[in-house]
Amino acid sequence: MVGTEGARRSIVEWGRRALGLDVPPADHTIAVLHSVESEVPGLDARETSQLGRIRLLGATGTVLIGISALGVAAQPVLQNPVSGVRVVGVFARWQTSSLALSMIGTVLVVMAWLLLGRFAVGGFGSGPVHRLTRSQLDRTLLLWILPLSVAPPLYSTDVYSYLAQSEIAKRGMDPYQVGPAQGLGVGNVLTMNVPNIWRETPAPYGPLILWIGRTISHLTGDNIIIGVWAHRLLALGGVALIVWALPRLSRRCGVAGVSALWLGAANPLVLFHLVAGVHNDALMLGLMLAGMEFCLRAICDDDGLGRHGFDRREWTLLIFGAVVIALSSTIKITSLITLGFVGMALARRWGKGLRPVLAAAGLLGVIALATTLFVSLASGLGFGWLFTLNTANVVRSWMSLPTLVGIITGFGGVLLGLGDHTTALLSITRPIALVVAAFLTLRMLIATWTGRLPAVGALGVSLGAIVLLYPVVQPWYLLWAIVPLAAWATTPAFRVPAVAFSAVVSVMLMPRGADYGVFQIIEAAVATVVVSLSFIALTRNLLPWRKPAGVSAPSQRAAAYGISS
Repeated sequence: MVGTEGARRSIVEWGRRALGLDVPPADHTIAVLHSVESEVPGLDARETSQLGRIRLLGATGTVLIGISALGVAAQPVLQNPVSGVRVVGVFARWQTSSLALSMIGTVLVVMAWLLLGRFAVGGFGSGPVHRLTRSQLDRTLLLWILPLSVAPPLYSTDVYSYLAQSEIAKRGMDPYQVGPAQGLGVGNVLTMNVPNIWRETPAPYGPLILWIGRTISHLTGDNIIIGVWAHRLLALGGVALIVWALPRLSRRCGVAGVSALWLGAANPLVLFHLVAGVHNDALMLGLMLAGMEFCLRAICDDDGLGRHGFDRREWTLLIFGAVVIALSSTIKITSLITLGFVGMALARRWGKGLRPVLAAAGLLGVIALATTLFVSLASGLGFGWLFTLNTANVVRSWMSLPTLVGIITGFGGVLLGLGDHTTALLSITRPIALVVAAFLTLRMLIATWTGRLPAVGALGVSLGAIVLLYPVVQPWYLLWAIVPLAAWATTPAFRVPAVAFSAVVSVMLMPRGADYGVFQIIEAAVATVVVSLSFIALTRNLLPWRKPAGVSAPSQRAAAYGISS
């Protein structure tokens, strides 16, 4: 009997520690990703001059990408405005040259972004001596975005699926039941631009984005060019919301707003995939972060703690923020977990015990349910989207850890003469990965409830686990984790891998996600390497390629960034 009781206590203690209930704050392994950033002076005259050159370098890169897009972008099969035009049409005929131009522009943008980091987050393991101002970063970001915002779609053809699915909804059919080929016909101008793999599949997106897309279809009809630009305006609106919310969330965590914006908004993945690629993830992320900021304004006072009672303003902010987050989940449902972290922060304010947790869950659950019901019913699209969320799982993505393990193991079986069992292995690795992601998310929720981690940081860690362990990972999915973590995680343990992965993935991807000849890629890559190395050699004394001499951080730490509401 004594042995049984001791075993039960050991299991309970192990379970509580595994969930993080009995882990002291200093021992919380995730907490090592964060440190409070100190205020530092603005750039001096020499650094301001270097910033101007960096800004011009990035703008040159985006202009080159925009020009090369006339030949290598995901241009429409029909209604191509540059097809047959003598001057601009030459880029489509010079595929290798256009590809080289695009790759050179991509590398220039990535180099400019890394150099800009000198004045935003400093070097490896040390903060900057001087930091650029918010207005300097905003002007730089705007200058880099403008050329990409008018270029044809790049790195993805998903926007053509948006147009086709929206047209299906406009015609009164259910986009969650029929694909573009069945709903519009194979010969339809919109269907012909959708990749073959997605022509027979229903829409995997929530009703809000298709509701908006249906309105766009009413306004643009079959005009693909205007339709693409209308969807790009939605993406730019999402990026604007990210730029608005990210520095406010970062200051709640003692992180410089410029540092968060550099990694989370000026990131090449944002420029290439949210702006140039016209992905609806931009609007989802923007609404998610904006809603979280409104909720935290209601929950937290300037000291970050909050009172027990709520006044009318705080109730308004909380409800409005929860509605905005719920709206983001009707674009892609992944963002719904944000309400869980808001709920844990709310429960912490209301007091200890499970009763505040249940009360917060009930309140936010009702708001989310009401918002989802309204969008699904008012749009007339219903709830079919809940059954098409796994449509993209037919793709095998090397960035997904369980998929990568399954593919490598299956390939090993082929080499050993055991046969190709990749599909069977994926049916094992993917569910296990989802269980692990669910456990890590639960642990982050508890960490928020107990106060060991702020809601923003815990959300970013949870989304990072979900993205890496999800069956399908696209390059822009990484932003689901990088953007919120940019507001909290500051140490090299996070920033170095995030920066390296963002840069490498940005350079690796082809400008329209299509296949090119091996010799085309090799020739373009050689030209890119030669131009890049030559540029570095010529600008070694004009740009901050090397760490400046002297101390790398102020000798006296200034007060931490305060909370901004």
